[in-house]
Amino acid sequence: MAAWRGREQALRAAGESVRLLCAERWDEGGRIVGLSAADRADEHVTGVRTWGSHPALFVYDPRPLWHALGDRSFDVLDLHEEPFALASAEFLLLRWLRRCRAPYVIYSAQNIPKRYPIPFRWFERAILRHASGAYPCNLAAGRIMQRKGFPGAPEVTPLGFDPAVFRPRPGPRAPGPVRIGYAGRLAPHKGVATLVAALAPYPQLTLTVCGSGPQEQQLRLLAEHEGMAERVTFAGSLSGQALADFYRSIDILAVPSLRTASWVEQFGRVAVEAMACGTPVVATDSGALPEVIGDGGVIVPAGDERALGAALAGLAADEPHRHRLAAAGVARAGTMTWAEVAARLRRVYAAAVHEPLAEPPAVRVVVVAYHRADLLEGAISGLAYPVTVVDNSADEQVRAVAQRHGATYLDARRNGGFGTGVNLALADFDIPADVLLLNPDAAIGNDAIAAMQRQLRADPDAATIAAPQSDATGRPARVMWPFPTPGESWRAAVGLGGRSRPAFGIGSILMLRAEALAQVGGFDEDFFLYAEETDWAYRARLLGWRHLLARDLSGTHEAAATSTDPLRRETHFAAGHERFSRKHFGGLGWTLTRAGVIVGAAGRWAMGASDGRTHLARAKRYLHGPMALEKALSQGAE
Repeated sequence: MAAWRGREQALRAAGESVRLLCAERWDEGGRIVGLSAADRADEHVTGVRTWGSHPALFVYDPRPLWHALGDRSFDVLDLHEEPFALASAEFLLLRWLRRCRAPYVIYSAQNIPKRYPIPFRWFERAILRHASGAYPCNLAAGRIMQRKGFPGAPEVTPLGFDPAVFRPRPGPRAPGPVRIGYAGRLAPHKGVATLVAALAPYPQLTLTVCGSGPQEQQLRLLAEHEGMAERVTFAGSLSGQALADFYRSIDILAVPSLRTASWVEQFGRVAVEAMACGTPVVATDSGALPEVIGDGGVIVPAGDERALGAALAGLAADEPHRHRLAAAGVARAGTMTWAEVAARLRRVYAAAVHEPLAEPPAVRVVVVAYHRADLLEGAISGLAYPVTVVDNSADEQVRAVAQRHGATYLDARRNGGFGTGVNLALADFDIPADVLLLNPDAAIGNDAIAAMQRQLRADPDAATIAAPQSDATGRPARVMWPFPTPGESWRAAVGLGGRSRPAFGIGSILMLRAEALAQVGGFDEDFFLYAEETDWAYRARLLGWRHLLARDLSGTHEAAATSTDPLRRETHFAAGHERFSRKHFGGLGWTLTRAGVIVGAAGRWAMGASDGRTHLARAKRYLHGPMALEKALSQGAE
């Protein structure tokens, strides 16, 4: 427990107040451990009884949790359990019953996209959907969390280690034979049998195995069978300072983990600890190992004993290469200390409570262009703010306009859609900024932009602010819209759409708050055209943000001026609607939404509306399936 408490201790050292509730006893690699006497004596630690031992099938005694959730002084709740776990569902239920309004953040290491049985996948989606932050320990887990419902941008956070314990040896290692080491559980999926077989052809190499587990006796027999009994030493389980001494005593750490249908490495803490001790690593490409090790080691295919043996033998014979890897490993491990973990978690917590930046950021304007350099000229002419033009058309005239007005020009190299273009601009920014999205067929003055930012910044929970707009004739355009939920579809179908409350602003002249961008992340690039700002705004709302309409200012927008093909435009719009519905409300939600649109459109056609043909075409479009039509349209254009 002491080693894992480095996270909370680093948070406290950074000035945060932390209270920890954890299981009194738990299974750690097949070994039952519990709170130490020091842990129990710590007033910040509460041991909680649990029932069940499976990581996904245990629950906490609800009484301490109920009491803690009643404490209104907490700013953030940190749930360090997998989203699909029964304990997570217990937490969510108790939080709801206790009417606790503190936002919560969630952890995950699961880097295989598993589909869990009911009700666990319901628990998982509910937990992820309502979380205000996520800190997976690997990139794949973060992507899976997003696909399964987390609305924001996960902060990938390492598991951490104590640099006071795991540090390089003070001087050079004494000369002698090269020693290979392994640290970890002795179980089939860890690949130790592959490692023993890989070293068999190399009599100059010895192996020290540190750890215990169900495969230990089998591994001892394998070493004897391979004629390696004298070259393989089993050192038993080590921890803390003894484990650090082990890393410093070897020349190379081998991490031979395999890939199975249900498991791959989720982090690889032993690799980080070894790198921190100045020991280079040879590991497989199982799961998160390549991203964790980076340039601090050598990566080989999982399960390939020849490649593993050749890499170990080659590195053993190349001392200068070992020194280079050792230096790189120490530097890389330095980004995964408990202090770094605390810094990343602090960012997650700050985002969860919508903590504002210390100073209001500058405004940067982003325009995604597709030809029509003439419209771009009108949009950015005279702007006093930094402008980034993302060109989805690789049009030299667009480049010329951008350069003439001092804008940053980014060639997207393909037409990936509006959201992809915006993300390209965001990735190019070196500091946080409030971002004004401006369509090429829209225009707004500098004073109005400044007023938009002031109004945005006056509301700490405002993610966006849209500018009121009118067309070239001065006719006002509708800027704020309700979210296209299944209920909203049917409300519009029966003629009650006018009573809906506007919820978000369209993206033609829309300012996005820097803090909201950091928490929500960029646009979903699955949306090619239309609904990408709807999706972003909806995700922001799930994370507790609001969307505003600016006062006492105006811009101009000539709707659809950049599009000359009504059929293509309407197809993309409907496909965006379907994509949004499926993403946020599932297949059933889309079925209900689609039915509402068809009934409403067909009804207006049948009742003889003046634009009846338009409604009939819309009903047919939704009856056929908008995304299918969009796909056919794209294939026809190729």
